[in-house]
Amino acid sequence: MNKKDKVLRELVPISNDDFFVVLNHQNAKFDFPLHYHPEIEINLVMNSSGKRIVGDSISDYCNQDLVIIGPNTPHCWIGRPEYENAHVITIQFHMNFISPQSLNKKLAMPIRDLLDKSSRGILFSDDTINQLKPKIMGLSENQDFDSFLTFLSILYDLSIARNTKSLASISYIEDYKISKSRRIQKVSDYIHQNLHRKILIQDVASLINMSESAFSHFFKKSTNSSFSDYVIDLRLGHAARELIETEKSISEICFDSGFSNISNFNRSFKRKLGFTPSAFRAQQKLITKH
Repeated sequence: MNKKDKVLRELVPISNDDFFVVLNHQNAKFDFPLHYHPEIEINLVMNSSGKRIVGDSISDYCNQDLVIIGPNTPHCWIGRPEYENAHVITIQFHMNFISPQSLNKKLAMPIRDLLDKSSRGILFSDDTINQLKPKIMGLSENQDFDSFLTFLSILYDLSIARNTKSLASISYIEDYKISKSRRIQKVSDYIHQNLHRKILIQDVASLINMSESAFSHFFKKSTNSSFSDYVIDLRLGHAARELIETEKSISEICFDSGFSNISNFNRSFKRKLGFTPSAFRAQQKLITKH
């Protein structure tokens, strides 16, 4: 079973003539399963509590929630049924809603950086929600040129917001660049290609003509992660995708992801994601009830 069998691709109602669309769901039922789409999405959830799933992140939310989700990152909200007046406003737009040349202008760079980082999903604080809620709610009421200016204002406010949190792990997002360094990217590509095999640090160091000790220092400085931690995180991200998108057994996924034994896999997975692999998969199956 591939990704498209387990995770739905949503057909977003946005045309090439639109800068963005706003979907205003009052008395939301949260009846859409785990899904993905090539458009970027800003989701404001109000008067609701439940679970939020973005990539390999499964977290509780309470009362209100504001997240931006990048292209093709699976996501879903599961609201508790006792909240009968849940209200969800969703803004969806294409990555190229304005030209790359415009986004590269100095004033627009914070927005460009926000969109680049959105692949992992970004969670915003209650302070940011309270600040932007009137603007977001107002977008569903107006369809004039001023609404486009408001939309740009919302993106800018999100781009400079404080106390944000990335949701899906770096390892879950396959095309996420950990560094602009060509040497680090070469190392990352090698690890991805050999993830199911044993990876020795001396072999990787030799790829970029470094000693093992020099490479360890260089990698840590470039990525803020030790080499061993980075490899484990990639293995866990790969495993999370397999648990969500396939029906492979946990044992198969363990060895496909490069772990040498089940007990180490279970221990590492729970430490990183807060669930054992079997519990993580069980959480995902909550979605298929809708």
